[in-house]
Amino acid sequence: MIGNSIIKLKGVDIFQQAHLVLSNTDLHIDKGDFVWLIGQTGSGKSSLLKVIYGDLMISTGEGHACGYDLRNIKQSDVPFLRRKLGIVFQDFQLLTDRSIEQNLNFVMRATGWTDKRLIAERALDVLEKVGLRSKLKKMPHELSGGEQQRVVIARALLNDPEIILADEPTGNLDPETSEEIVTLLKQISTSGTAVLIATHDYHIIRTFPSRIIKCENGKVLEDVSI
Repeated sequence: MIGNSIIKLKGVDIFQQAHLVLSNTDLHIDKGDFVWLIGQTGSGKSSLLKVIYGDLMISTGEGHACGYDLRNIKQSDVPFLRRKLGIVFQDFQLLTDRSIEQNLNFVMRATGWTDKRLIAERALDVLEKVGLRSKLKKMPHELSGGEQQRVVIARALLNDPEIILADEPTGNLDPETSEEIVTLLKQISTSGTAVLIATHDYHIIRTFPSRIIKCENGKVLEDVSI
């Protein structure tokens, strides 16, 4: 991996089944970058994210993510790649029958944490970062949508990722809460963790101007303006 690049794609064709979605894709994201990913539904945003987290394989060009060669990555290494990525989805995907603490503990155990004291400390640490330390024992349904999304961000931070991939993280939230969530993600990027946010929300992009990548007509356009 060269320099501070966390994500680097060069000349990559991205397919869903046999359908070419994005061709000759170039992309670079460096440590601490805060990047918007835009494009119409069906333009390839989700496919691009899937390549980065190892859900879609590539057979042309070069691709690297968090030190892994995406073209030659073994299936058995994909879980290790994903530990270096934090993934935030629109629909939270919290385990509704477990407390916030149990949700976080579940992810840590699933990714190799064993020491109970360290697990407990880390859960409090990430909740502190998102302003929810007092909600440790609450159930997901006891939290607002914005608070649930903060828990999801806390969960994404558990393994100290190099980048957070956020797919429509404000899609289910009102404008004020959306701004709070993006402010939080922006703060996270200043500490060195890169953040890539896929969104349709142009208002939020204008509120937090930053670098923009666009999927359009089967291409990825870097550094566009809106």
